[in-house]
Order: sequence, then structure tokens, then C-alpha cells
Amino acid sequence: MTISMYSASVVPATRTLKALSSILGKAQAHCEARKIDQQAFLSSRLFPDMFPMVRQVQIATDMIKGGVARLAGVEIPRFDDVETSFEELQARIGRTLDFLATLKPEEMEGSAERTIQIVRSSGTVEYAGLAYLTEQVLPNFYFHATTAYNLLRHGGVEIGKKDFLANH
Repeated sequence: MTISMYSASVVPATRTLKALSSILGKAQAHCEARKIDQQAFLSSRLFPDMFPMVRQVQIATDMIKGGVARLAGVEIPRFDDVETSFEELQARIGRTLDFLATLKPEEMEGSAERTIQIVRSSGTVEYAGLAYLTEQVLPNFYFHATTAYNLLRHGGVEIGKKDFLANH
């Protein structure tokens, strides 16, 4: 049995983004209940040289929307990185979910073999679609979503593995 590129990307990313939105809602409620300035969480880092929590969410959404857009051969939605609150991050996740909902499985058929070109400051890199999804897009998406979760959990927000996996 084979799995479609759509089923390997859009379906699990949708679930994870919904879970991340729920987690951000719990973080916002945590701040409100304890009279904590949400900027303490939005700017939190585990180490000084890492991106803050807000940037983790921005990168997670950028990775998945850019990755699946390239695989589907459609234009990548552009979002300005201007979020400064949990509400704005949830809206960004919502826009990403809205975009993912526009994609159809058939748009991604054959994308496992499609050549994907990524322009970097060091030059252009080419990937076969499957390698791009499994070696770049999904690992980066999950890394940044998990890091956002970890920063909130480390800060005392009462969330757990079930929240991240959306096992309710």
C-alpha cells in the first residue's frame, strides 16, 4: 500500500496546526488567569541564540504552507511576520489551515518525483518531491511546532502530550 503525498502532508499538518492553536489558547488562558503578560511567553527562548516562541509558530506555518504549495505546484501564500499576541498567532494558523483546505489530493499526485528547487543564500538546492517532504518540510514543521509547545510547557502552561497529538 502506498500513501499519497497529500495524506502524508496536509492531513497530519492540519491536525497538528489545530492542536497548536488549541495549545496557544491554553497559554493565553494561563496568562489571563495568572495575570502574566503574554509577551513573557511570546518572547521566551530555551537558550539566547534560539528564535523566540512567536517565531517558532511563524516558521512552522511557513514550512508547511510553502512545502505543500511547492509540491502542489501552486503559489505560496505570503504572510508578514508581524504577530505580537496569541490571538494573532492563532489567526496566522487559521490562515494556514484555510490555505491547506484549498488543496486537493489530486493536485499533489506525482509530486513525489517532481523536482523541487529551493533558492538559498548559498545557492539553489534541488530535491525530489518525496525527499523534500520527508527530509525538509515535515522535520522542520514538527521541530518548530514542538519547540513552541516545549516553550509553553516549560513556562508552566498545563499542556501535555495529548494536547500536542490532539488526542482528546
